[in-house]
Amino acid sequence: MWELLARSLEASTIFLFAALGELINQRAGVLNVGLEGLMLFGGTTAFITAQATGSYPLGFVAGLAIGGLLGLAHGFFSITLRGDQVVSGMGLWILSFGLTTYLGNPHTGPLGLGRIASFFGLSPFFVLGVALVGITWFLLFRTTQGLAIRSVGENPAAAEGSGISVTAVRYVCVLCGGVLAGLSGAAYTLSYNPVWNYNFLMGWGFVSLALVFFSMWNPWILLAGASLFGIMWQLSLSPELVLPGVLSRYVWRMVPFAITIPILSVISTPWFRRRWGLARPEALGRPYEKS
Repeated sequence: MWELLARSLEASTIFLFAALGELINQRAGVLNVGLEGLMLFGGTTAFITAQATGSYPLGFVAGLAIGGLLGLAHGFFSITLRGDQVVSGMGLWILSFGLTTYLGNPHTGPLGLGRIASFFGLSPFFVLGVALVGITWFLLFRTTQGLAIRSVGENPAAAEGSGISVTAVRYVCVLCGGVLAGLSGAAYTLSYNPVWNYNFLMGWGFVSLALVFFSMWNPWILLAGASLFGIMWQLSLSPELVLPGVLSRYVWRMVPFAITIPILSVISTPWFRRRWGLARPEALGRPYEKS
């Protein structure tokens, strides 16, 4: 049972890294629906680099770097060119899906390196994820930099009028979001499941995106949501450990994805917004042009 819980928490870390980066993006008013594309590129680049060099650190550095570059690319289209953020994000996802399939195909198969050390079976990345949640919460709600980020996401014109550079803040946030998405993909291919295959994420990025809305843009609620989805995903792989003989494992694998639909439907209702104060950034997804 401990092994199941440890693997569940490691799975939750994949969701957490990507969703935490997207939460920072969205708090600054930038929406990236192509989150899975950044994770695919980060994971593929990390896998190829680690396999070629035999070095886990170099693999992670490569994954973080490509995630940051793609985050900046999304920022260029969304912030500088003031394009449609949904179109830009989907374009990145389509590009990543095709290009990672082409680049990663010769490397299909296991990584071939020893497993990353764990603490009594618990991945060190889960500890890192919890630490990043605490740091993000403190940054957003207890620092002037966090106030600037939230101001840019709520009312960019007022933020600009108070001396905050909307463009600079948003670029820093999309860079951080991209790096965390790259880390998420790298953690998947180098630690959680070190075997490369095309479209290895199978929708994890879109679940991570949904988790941001589920969390009401609060890092601690995001941690709880990511943990819940990690447990559900791991149970879907081995349901016989808890519920032997109850439904097919393929039905269980559908549950983490299907459950996002009612969750998003409920939190989108006016009642939920009034009752729980859904903190959706007012300027989310809207380009800003300095007047």
